[in-house]
Amino acid sequence: METRGWIEEAWELGADKVRRASRRIGARFPHGSHDGHYELMPPSYWTAGFWTGLLWLVYRDGAEEELRSIAEQCETQLDPLLMDYACLSHDVGFMWTLSSLANDRLTGQEASRRRGLIAASHLAGRYNPVGRFIRAWNQPERTGWAIIDCLMNMPLLYWASEQTNDPRFRHIAQAHSRTAVEHFLREDGSVRHVVCFDPETGRRVGALGGQGYSEHSAWARGAAWGIYGWTLAFRHTGAAEFREAARRTADFFLAHLPEDKVPYWDFRLPDCAGAPRDSSAAAIAAGGLLDLADAVEGEAGELYRQHALSILRSLSERYRADETEEAILLHGTGNWPMNQNVDRPLIYGDYYYMEALAKCKGNPGLWGPWSGSGGRRTGNG
Repeated sequence: METRGWIEEAWELGADKVRRASRRIGARFPHGSHDGHYELMPPSYWTAGFWTGLLWLVYRDGAEEELRSIAEQCETQLDPLLMDYACLSHDVGFMWTLSSLANDRLTGQEASRRRGLIAASHLAGRYNPVGRFIRAWNQPERTGWAIIDCLMNMPLLYWASEQTNDPRFRHIAQAHSRTAVEHFLREDGSVRHVVCFDPETGRRVGALGGQGYSEHSAWARGAAWGIYGWTLAFRHTGAAEFREAARRTADFFLAHLPEDKVPYWDFRLPDCAGAPRDSSAAAIAAGGLLDLADAVEGEAGELYRQHALSILRSLSERYRADETEEAILLHGTGNWPMNQNVDRPLIYGDYYYMEALAKCKGNPGLWGPWSGSGGRRTGNG
């Protein structure tokens, strides 16, 4: 992909933020930023992989061993969780794809490969074969719940199939992604956050607003997960239904953006006056659109690429934090209904922003498949 001056500048400014933040954060787990510094969370929190992913992105660009060391220390802190069933949910893909799989691909660490396979087995164990979905969360009343976010965990299963030459992981990922197309994607291209199934029969019994404004609204980050997640499903399988789902979601997302290309936290708010934006949704969508552009031929693919660049440029010019802030991007919205990290920088917003810039510089995202076979890859990049 063509590299532009502003992309290089944005990357270098972000990479410098990561280097400087690493001196304070070290091998810990940031989430949302408050008063200029990231709040730190326990390793069991769902965002535990994103700081590690940022470290690996910057390490891949310059082979800075200090960043690799911190990333590997973070990875080893996740080890006890692999034996603590109660702490794990569908989010194991977020946690180990950006830690162990990244390490395996970049350095060929066998221990990282084993960790990834254990995590993939945990994720596969959450599959409901009657409903053909992967269960979200662990509360007893949520046994039949599935969420749009979980599409981003599927690359862990595709990778496990490649590593073991065992199609079971891939079959589960495909089945869950197809269920998401059937039950999460609306006719107009918007997506639901939470869909509830009867865990005994697999029958859909309802939907919930989740982190959106209401059951019938359109949570912006959910749409971004759909764009990126279904595009990944297409890249791993070649199944046209996933590319079509990604395109429908992308077209909805793009058609409802405000002038500066960064969405309000929900596309169907009754009144946007004073409503917070979600820069993380914009960053996630940009990364997905760049992959979708490569999956769609002709002018349509080029249009998705130009939209992704427009989003990234707006984030770089209007939403980038100054030097008083440890984070990279301002104005994320974590969970508005629960009043958590509203209008705050978010570690996953920073990760997806930097990953999208890395793609613009010609490097693949850490979600895979990488160029080549999509399996293990060693060396710097």
